[in-house]
Amino acid sequence: MSIAARVLTVVPLWILLGGASLAIGAEGPVLAEGFIYEEAPFPQCHASTIAEAPDGTLVASWFGGTREKHPDVGIWVARKAPGASSWSAPVEVANGIQYTTLPGGEVVRHPCWNPVLFQPEDGPLLLFYKVGPSPSTWWGMLTTSPDGGLSWSPPRRLPEGILGPIKNKPIPLPDGTLLCPTSTEDDGWRVHFETTPDLGLTWSRTGPINDGKSIGAIQGSILTRADGSLVALGRSRQARLWQAVSTDGGASWSEMTLTALPNPNSGTDAVTLADGRHLLVYNATERGRSPLNVAISADDGQTWTMIHTLESEPGEYSYPAVIQAEDGTIHITYTWNRTRIKHVELDPNSLEPTS
Repeated sequence: MSIAARVLTVVPLWILLGGASLAIGAEGPVLAEGFIYEEAPFPQCHASTIAEAPDGTLVASWFGGTREKHPDVGIWVARKAPGASSWSAPVEVANGIQYTTLPGGEVVRHPCWNPVLFQPEDGPLLLFYKVGPSPSTWWGMLTTSPDGGLSWSPPRRLPEGILGPIKNKPIPLPDGTLLCPTSTEDDGWRVHFETTPDLGLTWSRTGPINDGKSIGAIQGSILTRADGSLVALGRSRQARLWQAVSTDGGASWSEMTLTALPNPNSGTDAVTLADGRHLLVYNATERGRSPLNVAISADDGQTWTMIHTLESEPGEYSYPAVIQAEDGTIHITYTWNRTRIKHVELDPNSLEPTS
């Protein structure tokens, strides 16, 4: 029996109430927005991710529990079928239980962290996540779904030294190999990249592309330019987004540099759109986690223009994830004050610079 099936054996009242609905017809580029859920059996949530299943179902995941780092934090999933007005209620599909002392003894459990969903062109939906006491000691895990997030395989640990995509989605290279942006926090904040040609069975990795001292950087996103070169960018400790360029499919990278884009030491995400433009979601500030903004790059993935503000009120609006669906719509999820996950759908034809 799958993990999802075991979880669904008992159906509490909050599941029967269903998920949250989306508000339709917002202004500007926003087609719809709303919370993935209104109530859940956990008080805090963070680090969402989103993917589209082959049948058009949107699948979102995040970690939820008492609070970040608490041992009860698990990985939760919700789904929104094509044409549905609301998301399904959240279901826990993975946790950090290591073993139980028999008979009836203590449970040894670690918190879960940073799920990353990715739907390959051929193959099951992949859900990477981390388990461990802290980001400096965690390890990579992987579970897969053959049916768009309804059921999940028993999770398995990735090879020693392999973490999988650390926060943001991988990209497929021309030969189908997945290039995963990842990073480590045990010897300064350092970015490196991992590749898997067989959807997580075997792996290779680069060394770090920064020393973790002059620039402390983690949590990259990868963009693909028209000439086939790649741009990676993400979060740093230096109050700016970092960037690097690869001309050989991610095997090697240019020297990491800081961009002009502010960053309050908070996660970002970016995606290359079908028309060749690039879209970035980030907190456009050096301090705090509001506002949360959307920017566009017309060609190079290095020159950005602000086009929309998702949130501007005081609070925490952070750790965005972004994809473009098969129908062209852009989908963003993010942490909303650590209590809910918000979903926003954008029209790619209405991405105009703000005045």
